[in-house]
Amino acid sequence: MKHQKYSILLLSLFALASCHHMLDVEPHTFSSDASYYQNEGQFLRAVNGAYGSLQELYTVDHFWPMTEMVADNTNYQFDASDRGAQQREEIDEFLITSTNNYVNNTWNMLYRNIQQTNVILGRIEPVEFSDEAKKAQYKGEAQFLRALQYFHLVRLFGPVPLIIDEVEDPESAFSEGRASVEEVYNQILADVNGAIENLPVSYTGSNIGRATKGAALTLLGEIQMTLHNFDEAATAFQQVLDMGYSLLPNYADNFNPAFKNNAESVFAIQFDAGLQTEASNFIFMFGPRNAKNQLIGFPGNLGGSNIPTPSIYRAYEEGDVRRDASIALFSDPSNANFEESRAFGGDIPFIQKYYHPPFLEDGRADENWPVYRYAHVLLMLAEALNETGAGDPYPYINAVRERAGLDPLAGLGQDAFREAVAREQRIELAFENHRWYQLLRTGKAIEVMTQHGIEEKERLTRLSNAAYNIQPYKLLFPIPEREIRLNGFEQNPGW
Repeated sequence: MKHQKYSILLLSLFALASCHHMLDVEPHTFSSDASYYQNEGQFLRAVNGAYGSLQELYTVDHFWPMTEMVADNTNYQFDASDRGAQQREEIDEFLITSTNNYVNNTWNMLYRNIQQTNVILGRIEPVEFSDEAKKAQYKGEAQFLRALQYFHLVRLFGPVPLIIDEVEDPESAFSEGRASVEEVYNQILADVNGAIENLPVSYTGSNIGRATKGAALTLLGEIQMTLHNFDEAATAFQQVLDMGYSLLPNYADNFNPAFKNNAESVFAIQFDAGLQTEASNFIFMFGPRNAKNQLIGFPGNLGGSNIPTPSIYRAYEEGDVRRDASIALFSDPSNANFEESRAFGGDIPFIQKYYHPPFLEDGRADENWPVYRYAHVLLMLAEALNETGAGDPYPYINAVRERAGLDPLAGLGQDAFREAVAREQRIELAFENHRWYQLLRTGKAIEVMTQHGIEEKERLTRLSNAAYNIQPYKLLFPIPEREIRLNGFEQNPGW
């Protein structure tokens, strides 16, 4: 049985066999063999390959269900003929099992990506670079990417294997078992602080879009928020304020491919529709199933996944320009076949943020995926200052509200401001894969999702009585059954 431990290893080595396009660097084939990593150009391709793996994480259909659809912002358009959608249904309705393919695939992909960063970090030190600053940059990028992906793992699964050295054979893949949550966070903090030291403030030309010092500081701030170290979080965010970011005047421009890597973009997953293998595909997964050529301009397939709920649609205040920039309604007689349309007067909602026609072909779009925006920094800073009482949080939340066309807030007590900034984060960052993490971090997941489940079961007759049975142990996803079987891990309690 122990020889089957290579479930992650083989995926990792396969990923190292090719390098995705990143910015203006052409793809190259390279090996994980020790003879490969000998010069700057080879490390550049390796780092670009690590970014390329992030592209895949965001364009396959298993990561966003575990970070957004599991929460109250989105659900799915049910089609009884599509039994392959059951895996998403289980996540959305809290009917998850340890054999769920989405859970297994997310686990595998995150560890595959971590293996790529481990190879870079394990082999870069002895290699001579003509420019030591470039060497530090590549190291910092790998540290940032590894920290980001362990941050996903620890929030989704709790204690996880902590692998920071290159896996060279199947026997050593998970030989150390699962590390504690504290140990994982210690490594994440070590990586992100190393990234802050090594990364530049900005790039020029074709390098724009790579991880920067501001991106690493924002990641550090969110980590400290998650650990409830609000003083340290505020310190990190305040450093980001001095790095030249600003809010765009028009909220919708953040998601328009014509304004990629703008002044508000702190870190985004880069996509290019001009290259078939590097295009994004979000609207093709999220658009209404029955829209097809009405939305995309030619016959094609739309997934009907991650569609906005009535809850998020109602959450926008009167006059908030972000609603129409974020959510559109599809009108068609065929909507009557889907009960999801009833709450929207016969329309089917879909995520407008990622809809920018025309498209070159089916499944091929040009949007970047926003991971961190400056508005997010401002709102987390406002939250941190409210928790510490060590500064005025209002300028930061009100800057975001002003851009949305809303009146400023003033004179709220700490509890009322806490609720206001949480609501603001939900609206501002809707459909950007932050909602589940926000509910976990603020301790609101059980309360919010229990109420959401009551509302969903009242409006959707297809839901069983077992749906949305929210229990504390379900705040962590189960360790994939395959890893339990092959590596002898203990399952998370309750599963």
